[in-house]
Amino acid sequence: MTVDTIMVVIGCILFIFASGPLYKRLRGRLRHRRLQQAALESLDAYYARYDEWLSTHNSYYKSLSIPLRRRFVLRVMEFMKTKKFEYVDLSPDEKMPLLISAAAIQLTFGLDEYLFDFFDTIYVMQHDYRYGMYNVPFVGHVSHDGIYLSWDNFLRGFADDTDGDNVGIHEMAHALAYVNFTAEDNGGEDDVFIARFEQFAQIAHPIFDDMQQGKQNMLDRYAATNYNEFWAVSVETFFEKSLLMKQEMPTLYYALCELLGQDPLLTGKLLQAREMA
Repeated sequence: MTVDTIMVVIGCILFIFASGPLYKRLRGRLRHRRLQQAALESLDAYYARYDEWLSTHNSYYKSLSIPLRRRFVLRVMEFMKTKKFEYVDLSPDEKMPLLISAAAIQLTFGLDEYLFDFFDTIYVMQHDYRYGMYNVPFVGHVSHDGIYLSWDNFLRGFADDTDGDNVGIHEMAHALAYVNFTAEDNGGEDDVFIARFEQFAQIAHPIFDDMQQGKQNMLDRYAATNYNEFWAVSVETFFEKSLLMKQEMPTLYYALCELLGQDPLLTGKLLQAREMA
């Protein structure tokens, strides 16, 4: 084999590797490490301000211990660095990307992958908005081109965190599912989440099927729309009506605990196995 032939073979191998999922995963992990280091270096400069704002607007964050608050803020800072926030008919405010990013981190606090790498842009509207050919107004949605949220509805969701209605958590649940099951491989998938989702589905699907047949439970009836909405509503309820869900739908509650690596009713939130992740 000539030197030129060897170089061509090596070039082909490198091209295949650089185009494959393994390379994308490796590139994603290196990027995460750089973001973590940058966030850690600037944490002290932002922590006091971010801690005050998050404590005011997010009761989940407020319930965390100081070490977990710092872990949470670090993840929020990383998340914000990876997203472009587009404001539609709305004046930007420094709290907006912080609180929106915190909704994503609350959901993924017990997971290893939390940056939703597929999504580059989050669109923020002031009020309900129209989308596509739909006749009903939207308060938020997720599509291939970004995550969309209405700011007043977002704030309302966190202002009352016991009614099971939180558009921020709802849409971030859709985004999490999109990254792991719909988007092409981008290095942002969480392998543990994907593996455990099948176990979650074994418990969730019969409940969803019963709801479609008209059976009532504590979940909002919107959960019966389709399985994607069942997932998002279940997550909303998991965080906002934790105790009631544990009492009335314990199998679904514990399936979500296992899937998301956390229990909102625990003081430390994170399950033991993932506390150091």
